[in-house]
Amino acid sequence: QVQLVESGGGLVQPGGSLRLSCPASGRTFSSYVMGWFRQAPGKEREFVAAISRSGGNSYYGDSVNGRFTISRDNAKNTVYLQMNSLKPEDTAVYYCAADGRFPLIQSTRGYDNWGQGTQVTVSS
Repeated sequence: QVQLVESGGGLVQPGGSLRLSCPASGRTFSSYVMGWFRQAPGKEREFVAAISRSGGNSYYGDSVNGRFTISRDNAKNTVYLQMNSLKPEDTAVYYCAADGRFPLIQSTRGYDNWGQGTQVTVSS
């Protein structure tokens, strides 16, 4: 079991940026496909982004493609989500997930390890 702790959320104005971080426990971080999901009130948890073990491949949900960037630092056991051009509809709790399994890396069913989430609110 890997432990994940998200940070970096907060209140930001539309058009602003935030960077989320998610350090992971354990020595096998580099063997995990990592993902970010989000959940707005009253909605299902939604895929945001995923990144391959080496960081060479990344995948994005349609609603964030071109605005968000996922990255990882295997030496620091950490995955990041850079969010630019934020919109009010990006408001949600953002969750980090570890050990994604193909072909389900864009589904919550593809992950067994989840963090507690960090709130992102985009509002003027």
